[in-house]
Amino acid sequence: MNNAKKLNTRHIALSGLLTALMLALGYVESLMPISVGIPGIKLGLSNSLLIFAIYMLGAKVSLVLMVLKVVLSGLLFGGVSAMAFSLAGGVVSVLVMILLKRVKGLSPIVVSMVGGAAHNVAQVALAMVILETTKLVYYMAVLLLVGLGMGTVTGIAAAAVLRHMVRIGGHMR
Repeated sequence: MNNAKKLNTRHIALSGLLTALMLALGYVESLMPISVGIPGIKLGLSNSLLIFAIYMLGAKVSLVLMVLKVVLSGLLFGGVSAMAFSLAGGVVSVLVMILLKRVKGLSPIVVSMVGGAAHNVAQVALAMVILETTKLVYYMAVLLLVGLGMGTVTGIAAAAVLRHMVRIGGHMR
């Protein structure tokens, strides 16, 4: 088998593994809701795998993985409305992280922080459009801070995995 086919096969296998892990982490996370009196707060553990994908597999694969995660999670654990909000947050978040990854000197932690904030902003913006109200802007401010905090946690996890992957011979894109 030539090197291009080996690499393609490896990417497909890794993509399947990452999708399964994202679904498993999403399910585990749904069993342990963070209850601080603010609805919609999640740790976003599966996003650490998405950040890993952005750095190791590239933009196109990462976007596909995010869509797979949203659709499969929605079918397995949520519903159509949950999928709409997850897709809005996911698309904006991944696109922002893909763009920020290209900025020299930004760590995966910073990229993840901004991605987490972007995810929450997109979801609240969609809710404001659907509900035809701007009153949720106050909720957006709270979730913006939560997104930065949770993005820090997932970014630290992703950065640790990336460091180890590079040490064992993986290469970042």
